[in-house]
Amino acid sequence: MQNFYVKIGDTVSFAKTVSESDIYMFAGITGDFSVNHVNEQYMARTKFGRRIAHGVLMIGYMSTCSTMMIDKCQGLARNETPVSLGYDRVRFLAPVFIGDTVTLTYTIAEVDTQKRQSVSDISVTNQNGTLVAVARHILRWVANN
Repeated sequence: MQNFYVKIGDTVSFAKTVSESDIYMFAGITGDFSVNHVNEQYMARTKFGRRIAHGVLMIGYMSTCSTMMIDKCQGLARNETPVSLGYDRVRFLAPVFIGDTVTLTYTIAEVDTQKRQSVSDISVTNQNGTLVAVARHILRWVANN
């Protein structure tokens, strides 16, 4: 295999405590003011017992990881620009609550030098080690000319 910007097994991690302001700012940006996220009294009557974070907020944190991976190899890419082609197999496996600390691990799982892309596995765990979300991410290096 010829050299590429990333190799199988390359990993980055990101951790963040989800705050109430994260929930409200995200709701404001997206317009998703579902009771699941913004109505404590409603959610107190559900099996969750309290508000939960937007699943798509976790995807936003996944994007942070892809940016971190790009930053690791930024000096290497002179004639190509890395861009996200999207997320596959996204699953929200458990709720994320306000005050939870999530840790995301982004690991290069496949490299295709012909397509100029990599595929990464992403896992999101909470402070108790519970797997709360997973996804696969496709990153492609596009020629600048």
